[in-house]
Amino acid sequence: MGNIIIMASKLTPKFSTSYFQILRNVRFLEYVTFSLVRGIHNGNRLPIWAASYVQRRPTLQRLHQPSALLKPSAPVGRRGIFIQTEETPNINALKFLPNQPVLPPGLTTSFIEYLNPKSTLTPPYSSLLASKLMAIPNVTSVFYGTDFITVTKNPEAEWMHIKPEIFSLITETLTSGAPIVNITTTNSEETNNLHEEKDSLSYNENDSEVVGMIKELLELRIRPAIQEDGGDIEFRGFENGQVLLKLRGACRTCDSSTVTLKNGIEGMLMHYIEEVKGVKQVLDEEEEVAAREFAKFEEKLRLQKSN
Repeated sequence: MGNIIIMASKLTPKFSTSYFQILRNVRFLEYVTFSLVRGIHNGNRLPIWAASYVQRRPTLQRLHQPSALLKPSAPVGRRGIFIQTEETPNINALKFLPNQPVLPPGLTTSFIEYLNPKSTLTPPYSSLLASKLMAIPNVTSVFYGTDFITVTKNPEAEWMHIKPEIFSLITETLTSGAPIVNITTTNSEETNNLHEEKDSLSYNENDSEVVGMIKELLELRIRPAIQEDGGDIEFRGFENGQVLLKLRGACRTCDSSTVTLKNGIEGMLMHYIEEVKGVKQVLDEEEEVAAREFAKFEEKLRLQKSN
């Protein structure tokens, strides 16, 4: 640069002035170019909410914020409660699936059934949820499976009047984090005997070979289908070639329970196990009374039609 200045001093004043003007213009262009380059470089590091950036964003951008920002009160990390319902072959029983286990881990039985309000508070398997469900008008029983809840109603009632309250009670229990079933332990002999109850289809070393095969077939081939219908099956014994069974849950009061036993369960057991000659359904005392009354009612209708 020093050589250029020396040479410029030898020029005439006219050319000297022009030279310095050109030099100033060149430096000015260099400065402008450098400023533009630096501005572009720094522009890549502009904050995401810079004004120029916001102007190019759509006006509905806030609707795409995470749900935690839209609902600050929602607990972080907790999954939403989603309860499904499934119809059963029994029009008076409905199956509710809360998308999480219902029975506590380590339970020796595969189901718990509450047939009256008192049973919901009786050890060892008391349940506040079952107590509230039984308090709903026209609800007659509550059945807990491994991952589902079956509620049975009176035939005269309509589901549209019962379902909303059932949904509300189940959702309230799941949201609170309270256990669905409370296992109560006491020193009373009665409670200890109840605690020793086990799944009737579980292995027992004292079972005969035939009984073992019956239990295995019921467990692997029959129980899954009955649980799918919102119920369960209980093995009560094997006497004189007859398998004694009791249906639970939705299947207990289903009109097609006899057909299920005879055409489904009995046919399969007799096909695979030659010692089985038939299947009988075991009824509780109340169920036997109801069955006799229903038989009398059917006979009365038959006589009226014949006259």
